[in-house]
Amino acid sequence: MADGLVEKLKSATLTDGAPQDDWKKSLKLPQRDNRQQTEDVTNTKGLEFEEFNLKRNLLMGIFEAGFEKPSPIQEESIPVALTGRDILARAKNGTGKTAAFVIPALEKINPKISKIQCLILVPTRELAMQTSQVCKTLGKHLNLNVMVTTGGTGLRDDIVRLQEAVHIVVGTPGRILDLASKGVADLSECPMFIMDEADKLLSAEFTPVIEQLLQFHPKDRQVMLFSATFPLSVKDFSDKNMSSPYEINLMDELTLRGITQYYAFVEERQKVHCLNTLFSKLQINQSIIFCNSTNRVELLAKKITELGYSCFYSHAKMAQQARNRVFHDFRNGVCRNLVCSDLLTRGIDIQAVNVVINFDFPKNAETYLHRIGRSGRYGHLGLAINLINWEDRLNLYNIERDLGTEIQAIPATIDKSLYVYDSPESIPRPIATLAKPSPHNVPPHQQQQQQQQSNGNQSAPAGPLFQQHNPFPVVPQQPQQQQQQQYQGQLQQLQQQQHRGQVQPSLPQAHGGWQSRDGGNANGGGGRGNYNNNNNNRGQSSGFRGGGRGRNNGYQGGGGNRNNQHQNGGGRGRGGQGQGQVQVQVQGNNTPSAQQ
Repeated sequence: MADGLVEKLKSATLTDGAPQDDWKKSLKLPQRDNRQQTEDVTNTKGLEFEEFNLKRNLLMGIFEAGFEKPSPIQEESIPVALTGRDILARAKNGTGKTAAFVIPALEKINPKISKIQCLILVPTRELAMQTSQVCKTLGKHLNLNVMVTTGGTGLRDDIVRLQEAVHIVVGTPGRILDLASKGVADLSECPMFIMDEADKLLSAEFTPVIEQLLQFHPKDRQVMLFSATFPLSVKDFSDKNMSSPYEINLMDELTLRGITQYYAFVEERQKVHCLNTLFSKLQINQSIIFCNSTNRVELLAKKITELGYSCFYSHAKMAQQARNRVFHDFRNGVCRNLVCSDLLTRGIDIQAVNVVINFDFPKNAETYLHRIGRSGRYGHLGLAINLINWEDRLNLYNIERDLGTEIQAIPATIDKSLYVYDSPESIPRPIATLAKPSPHNVPPHQQQQQQQQSNGNQSAPAGPLFQQHNPFPVVPQQPQQQQQQQYQGQLQQLQQQQHRGQVQPSLPQAHGGWQSRDGGNANGGGGRGNYNNNNNNRGQSSGFRGGGRGRNNGYQGGGGNRNNQHQNGGGRGRGGQGQGQVQVQVQGNNTPSAQQ
């Protein structure tokens, strides 16, 4: 009898009576992405996530986030990271590097220990927000607490949150060092130290901060560095602070295979006209337009809205709350175009972006590589167009040489199959699925505009398909004249009512319009002006009214109006005794404004 029982136990398994894949049936899987992918992510060894011996709750989060099979960088790094060994990993932009270090970190964390067990450093605030959201999404079944902290915000909230159990901290180096130096963030038992975009974090401005942060960690910590480019500064850091790191290099070529690159040779004064032509000819799902300075970012964003296209902008000099709003709205499909500086060149993953335009050509190959990597994410198709003038010709040659790639002259007609899919509605939403503004929060005239556009464009996805899957119909954007006709009647009606004293409203926030506020305190007074393409009222073109002192790239007027000849001190005035702030809002196509 005993022998029979032994044989029965040998032949039995822990899953007898229940199929192994029963738990998968209860998963809430997203819509599958059926777009064709390049070898950047398909050239794998054929491994499955289950083969990494991960926790079931972690596997549930991975599959519910839309992951099916690991990418090459994930296949290489996850098994090694789980052993606790230091890692130097180099892979192309948009091939899954974030999940390559987040998955092993989530696997190794013990939720029962109320200590910081993983520190993830990133160079920008937007990337910190995105990485923390990936941690929360993949680990939503693990009962972990993830905290994101960056500069530009008050310390009080961070101090309060760190009084509770926090397992993963994602942030920028300066803020983390501040918290650690004050004894608020206890890193003495934090075994994992991870740096994303390590080449940027180990530049001259960040290296001293990074080395100070390492002093707060235990000596037996695990250090993992991930990036698309590794300069000599990374080697110097690894020789000094890492123990026999496992090196992963998947950069057989530098540029993503799914990105088609073109250049257009234009004079500086012709760039805006060329950009307008691209907008009217290309089938843009979402686009990012890069400039080399913050001043040019705002000026170009203004020009694009004047041309009649929805546009947000973002740069490092904006307030953190405004940057967060722009990043959140653009990721969730509120606006089609984003003008920015190199603030968003690193790590930002927005699946819907299929066109990147370098309005100002970058000065070096590293910046160029990170810029064009915002399209063609995770093996998909993308288009990169560079506007080149005479002064950029040497940079173009050097970048082609350094990257080992060829940037071709733009043809008269660009084949849509290079960057447009047959079924654009299948493009997945970002991994950070956040609620869009409810109709109750949208102004009535914008609700009317949404209804007019959905009724007038039969090729655009309608109803739930438009909101859930693809927020942008792949059709050429409407020119300014058509948009102005929609608002002409509203504008005249409001002006007539205001003339009769019935209402005192501002002008409608038309497509491509800017709204400006100059609020003063004490004796400074408060003025308010609005700008519309028709220029039928005081506003941006005539300067800000009212007292107070504001700052917004020269668009200032004090104690009166500023006309196009830059009266009252050439646009920088001061009226009254109080001080005020200027907030500029770029209105999107049918969306809440993006505040500066």
